[in-house]
Amino acid sequence: METTVSLLPHLLVKPSSSFSCCFTMGIGRRYGRIKVYAVLGDDEAQHAKNNMRGALFHVDNPGPMAPIAKGNFLDVNQALEVVRFGIQYCDWRARQDLLTIMVLHNKVVEVLKSLAIEFKSNGTLRKELAELQEELAKAHNQVHLSETRASSALDKLAQADNLVNDRLLQDGGSSASIDNYVSLASRTSSASRFVNKKTLRPSLDVSGPVQPYNPNLKNFWYPVVFSGDLKDDTMVPIDCFEEQWVIFRGKDGRPGCVQNTCAHRACPLHLGSVSEGRIQCPFHGWEYSTDGKCEKMPATKLLNVRIRSLPCFEQEGMVWIWPGDGTPESTIPSLQPPSGFTIHAEMVMELPVEHGLLLDNLLDIAHAPFAHTSTFAKGWSVPSLVKFLTPASGLQGYWDPYPIDMEFRPPCMVLSTTGISKPGKLEGKSIKQCSTHLHQLHICLPSSRNKTRMLYQMSLNFAPWLKHIPFMHILWS
Repeated sequence: METTVSLLPHLLVKPSSSFSCCFTMGIGRRYGRIKVYAVLGDDEAQHAKNNMRGALFHVDNPGPMAPIAKGNFLDVNQALEVVRFGIQYCDWRARQDLLTIMVLHNKVVEVLKSLAIEFKSNGTLRKELAELQEELAKAHNQVHLSETRASSALDKLAQADNLVNDRLLQDGGSSASIDNYVSLASRTSSASRFVNKKTLRPSLDVSGPVQPYNPNLKNFWYPVVFSGDLKDDTMVPIDCFEEQWVIFRGKDGRPGCVQNTCAHRACPLHLGSVSEGRIQCPFHGWEYSTDGKCEKMPATKLLNVRIRSLPCFEQEGMVWIWPGDGTPESTIPSLQPPSGFTIHAEMVMELPVEHGLLLDNLLDIAHAPFAHTSTFAKGWSVPSLVKFLTPASGLQGYWDPYPIDMEFRPPCMVLSTTGISKPGKLEGKSIKQCSTHLHQLHICLPSSRNKTRMLYQMSLNFAPWLKHIPFMHILWS
């Protein structure tokens, strides 16, 4: 039998062939021979490592400097100071734990070194190694605990960030409070580098409104699905004002909108199927009609069960819903393109931005020659002044000097007509001076406070044959 122990402490000691040693010790036929190899480092390299280690771990314990709670418990600066102290303490604790692991590693090295000089019995060596492994395992557990504490502290810091952001939005963002926040963020940035990238605090979320939705905003007809996307056997799940719904067609072909939750076990209905004009739950097979009434309950007696539904109507290639509590209006506004235009593209997108902010962006044409130079605004001029001229009363007008007419139609629709000579090139100073036009419709459905379902429709009053070219819809997308 021959046993070989190789020691290569490459992390702490620079290998050097001049310090290599090898010897063989015979201990009888029963145990055979043991070969021990030890590779030691240069004294200069070891000295440099020790100096670096001292600089890394020579950090004072911040415990005695713990902040004392004063005044209002919900004070923003005080909350941030408490979070900052927690991160500093976790940083100091992590350094101490890492130092403990390094010391234990050195002990293992010393034990194996001594084996090269003075042989020890297998039992003694195993016992010492077992003890060191146990201490090393405890140190690793302490490191994991420190990481958890640091992650928790950073989560609290992220919450404090959101609190500061809300306060700045509500108070107008005074310069003093902003300076305090920036100073604190710079002091805590060094501690966050010791935490795994996955636990880094998220950026400030300003994609949603500070206040809840106005209830009156629900009392409108909202287009939610293009008719071409709703087949007889398909379902379209949507979010509307932070509520989940599902659209499908009944046996008569008319669309319906019901809550996307089964009344039995709350299973999402859009995971099921449409059977004979009824939406079927995938869990126990309960089936609901377009008005929300449960018409089939397999394996049990049919009871009078109903889920919520919304008024739903189909008009001019779109499915509309009324999410409000008020009485639905008897007429639905027309969103058809002007006469002479042909629809070339219809797309639906889920965007991670609040619908009011998205509408504001669509109505702002001044950013186009800067932000959209690689697409439709390539080559646009940058005037010294951009005007939006409107009638005395109304929500529509035209841009000067761009040949663009634009209209906002409550609650969430933007219609625009642009005069173009070819894709991406403007022509004239008003659409009346242009012979070819691009008409666009943007519908921004409030899905949740930080998400918008946008329906987009594009029409042209020239080249109607484009829509018959294969794969043209991919180009438009």
